[in-house]
Amino acid sequence: MTKLELYVRQVNSSNHRDIMRYIRTIRRYHIIIDCSPENTVALLKSALQLEMINSQYHYLLTTLDIETFDLEDFKYNGVNLTAFRIIDNEDAFVRHQLLDMLGHGVLNNSRSLVIKAQDAMMFDAVNLLARGLQGLAGNGTIDTYPLSCDRVQSWKDGSSLFNYINAIKGRGLTGHMMLTDGKRTQFKLDVLALYEKGLLKVGEYNSTTGISLNFSEIADGTVRDKNITLRITTIDEVPYMMYNNETETWEGFCYDMLNHIAGELSFNYEVHKVYDGIYGAPKNEDKNDWTGMVGELMRGEADLAVAPLTINYKREEVIDFTKPYMTLGISILFRVPKGEQPGLFSFMNPLSVDIWLYVLTAYVVVSFSLFILARFSPYEWYNSHPCDVDSDVVENQFTLSNSFWFTIGTLMQQGSDINPRAVSTRIVGGVWWFFTLIIISR
Repeated sequence: MTKLELYVRQVNSSNHRDIMRYIRTIRRYHIIIDCSPENTVALLKSALQLEMINSQYHYLLTTLDIETFDLEDFKYNGVNLTAFRIIDNEDAFVRHQLLDMLGHGVLNNSRSLVIKAQDAMMFDAVNLLARGLQGLAGNGTIDTYPLSCDRVQSWKDGSSLFNYINAIKGRGLTGHMMLTDGKRTQFKLDVLALYEKGLLKVGEYNSTTGISLNFSEIADGTVRDKNITLRITTIDEVPYMMYNNETETWEGFCYDMLNHIAGELSFNYEVHKVYDGIYGAPKNEDKNDWTGMVGELMRGEADLAVAPLTINYKREEVIDFTKPYMTLGISILFRVPKGEQPGLFSFMNPLSVDIWLYVLTAYVVVSFSLFILARFSPYEWYNSHPCDVDSDVVENQFTLSNSFWFTIGTLMQQGSDINPRAVSTRIVGGVWWFFTLIIISR
């Protein structure tokens, strides 16, 4: 998941220019303006003065009064400005209502049928209340009496009026009106975009189905300015972008794709080779200072980079990528080992032949050491007939065969009925046990 950095600034009547200057300094090009209509206009004017109204910036306005703004100074700079409206002035019912208001002198603007969203919502709310009272009056007399805010006392017809209003379904200036438990449902907002012809509807948001966009008019060139020229930065890389010195033109897969897109969207372009011949990397710890094509995009020296540019996390933090058209990967191939039938000496596979030889040598050396030390130590000689105390016949349990038996029993973790008695033989036996522990644990 791509990490998203979000900067939030609070706007007042005196810091519009400072906020827009800060946004330009940190090089953030996607801006959401969630302010009152007055502050929204002030921010846009500050952006125009700071040369931030161009195709590099994207503005999303949450105000529903965008059609009441004077956007004459903004629509010729190619800025990406998106907003919403809840009043569809192109709807026949809405136009009829607005003309009726204009005839009665309700609208202040006589040159166009434009009304603020707050006024339209108030109109629809009063209309709903009037229709609810009319329905309530049709079923009986409405009792009215003064109520005090200091006492817990409700109007007995209040719940009935509430139910009548919830049952009303109809149309208003703000579209389809339907309430569920006092909350409006099934409403829609038009999505507007700013072009040279003015604000045009490019989609709509429905509270039930979500958002849907339709850029068919933009795609066939009927809306977008055909005289726009984009600055394209690229790098010489076979077979994607190749400069032909004889014809002094570019060739390659990316160039053909650029030609096709330019024909579909009706725009002109100028291609130049990146000045330092680098794709793009940060110069230092400051992520706002980059080299190569990425740096030209960030500094506004180019509008697009058309090249086999690898998408990575650091670059996605500072520029936007299209969907990748080619995916490359490095793989390691190896042969799948074939299964073999176990042989007679398969038990020797865990250790190499050298290790087995060392173990066998240690086994023989330790066995002989026990045998010799037991012969020299008087503690290993004992009377084989305890009942005959005066007997001169003594025995030693560590014969040559018993020494080998004691060592192999320990190696196999089975133990032995022979135990050393002398200190010397016990030391040798302990060393052998420790050696056996290491071998078995491997």
